[in-house]
Amino acid sequence: MMSQTNIGHDNRKMEILSIGGRTHRIVAILLILVILFETVFTRIHRSHAASEYNMTRQEVLEILITNSSYNSRISPDYELDHATTVHVQIYVLSIDTVNEQSMDYSMNIYLRQRWVDPRLSFSNYSKAKMMELDAKIMTQVWVPDTFFRNEKKGEFHMVTVPNRLMHLYRDGTIYYSMRLSVLLSCHMRLQKYPLDIQSCPIKLASYGYTTENIIYGWLERKPVDFVENLQLSQYTLVSHTLSSCTKTYKETGSFSCVQADLILKRDVGYYIIQVYVPSVLIVILSWVSFWLDVEAIPARISLGVLTVLTMTTQSSGARASLPRVSYVKAIDVWMAACLIFVFASLLEFAYVNVLARRRVPYQCFSSPDSFDRSATVAATTAAT
Repeated sequence: MMSQTNIGHDNRKMEILSIGGRTHRIVAILLILVILFETVFTRIHRSHAASEYNMTRQEVLEILITNSSYNSRISPDYELDHATTVHVQIYVLSIDTVNEQSMDYSMNIYLRQRWVDPRLSFSNYSKAKMMELDAKIMTQVWVPDTFFRNEKKGEFHMVTVPNRLMHLYRDGTIYYSMRLSVLLSCHMRLQKYPLDIQSCPIKLASYGYTTENIIYGWLERKPVDFVENLQLSQYTLVSHTLSSCTKTYKETGSFSCVQADLILKRDVGYYIIQVYVPSVLIVILSWVSFWLDVEAIPARISLGVLTVLTMTTQSSGARASLPRVSYVKAIDVWMAACLIFVFASLLEFAYVNVLARRRVPYQCFSSPDSFDRSATVAATTAAT
């Protein structure tokens, strides 16, 4: 009986040992399979990642824009609940005209903008540092709705192709440049004309996005730059200043704005030749009548009237290119003074002519000969 019990115990031990051995073998096999699967998966992932990292420009753009959920109608940081910062730069190619009468000026510029769109970062797809985007892709990328707040007229340059470029950098930074010709308003203060200095602004702002979505700022390096040897017809560009022109409207909200003021000093050389020198000569010419004989009435009247009319015409011509402002300008004071001198010479002739008609002692002492004749007549009369 005891021997049968021992045999039963031995059989159970053998079964338990056999089950334990199979379990260990299954666990070992599973571990080996897991290790092999992880190794294969890692190699496949690395291979796939390497192929993605070496994608072509077209493949990267398709992933970022064409085949993704990218929406060009939404600003980059809209979902992050903070404003997108847009840095701007202006490169002035030429300042063509400065019109005092209409109070505006025209210029040809490069408008450059830079902002960051994290949705377009391609650092995980390509080793390239920068990609140039063509005109078709530009239309699929969000751009700020920048406009010139003091613009009267503007146009894009389209010859021979639209003059625009866009660069996309690894971190999603976008650099956008375009060439424009704009006519901007410039309120001028002409009290010192033509010895004046004018400040003409350039105001850049967003048309539809408030400060909750877009904030404008100037680029740190040369925010306003000029072409070398910039020439203006009647002005000299002295300097420029930068400021903010952010404005809040009751109906629509606050709109970010940056402003650059161009300080223009008028060149006085043109006015010296065309205004000051002729007016001085006309005044001197009116003084010639002082040396004419008082009895030369036609000559003195012709000279006086001619100088007055010439001075009046000169004054009208000097103000023809100016707006009809209500305040007095420096050129008005100069022309009025010249006209007074010319008119005074004409009045002097009238006064002298009246004295000559009255035959006052002026006639007796008008010359040494008349004085001698008078003395002789007086002596003869006394002797008689």
